[in-house]
Amino acid sequence: METNPNQEFYAMPRIGEKAPSFKAVTTQGPINFPEDYNGSWAILFSHPADFTPVCTSEFMTFASMEDQFNKANCKLVGLSVDGLYSHIAWLRTIKEKIEFNGMKNVEVTFPLIEDITMDVAKKYGMMMPGESNTKAVRAVFFVDPNGIIRAIIYYPLSLGRNFDELYRALIAMQTADAFSIATPADWRPGDDVIVPPAGSCGVAKDRMDNKEEMHCYDWFFCTKKLSKEEVLKKIMK
Repeated sequence: METNPNQEFYAMPRIGEKAPSFKAVTTQGPINFPEDYNGSWAILFSHPADFTPVCTSEFMTFASMEDQFNKANCKLVGLSVDGLYSHIAWLRTIKEKIEFNGMKNVEVTFPLIEDITMDVAKKYGMMMPGESNTKAVRAVFFVDPNGIIRAIIYYPLSLGRNFDELYRALIAMQTADAFSIATPADWRPGDDVIVPPAGSCGVAKDRMDNKEEMHCYDWFFCTKKLSKEEVLKKIMK
């Protein structure tokens, strides 16, 4: 197979790496990502195209939840390979005409990136040839306050995202950072959390001395209570 020597190739970003930097024009003015978001979490997400029904339902949902994400110190940044004027016209149409799932008159105030050249989409591995050569799949990147990618979720073009899960994942990662714990399957604030396995005899002894604070089923599986109030007080703005 012949390759174009002028074509740029990017390695897929990985969890634990610095989020690739870029400057872009958006519906809210120019941004420099992730530098403009230092000190807060950011969710960078892509959608295949403006004026499409699944994307419309997603943008309405994200916009309706924006305050909820902001209170958790998280900013939203959208992207598609459409142009700025298309973005503006689509968002105006959403506000003026579309009603979905009880939502209407929804105004999208977070930035939507213009990426006609697909530079950002390619840099973040949002283009999947098996799905489309001209549309970005539904990718979601969670970037922490230090600009590090903490989680990545990809969806095919036909599948709308679960926004409750996106918010749950954000809160779970923030809780893990704040309390040095891990969260089990289906965890939500108020549920028991996982205490990482002891890394030394000293740590194991300390746990035995404070065993009333946790429940150990075996050396590798210990849980403890962490109230919803503790979690929200620590991570909410």
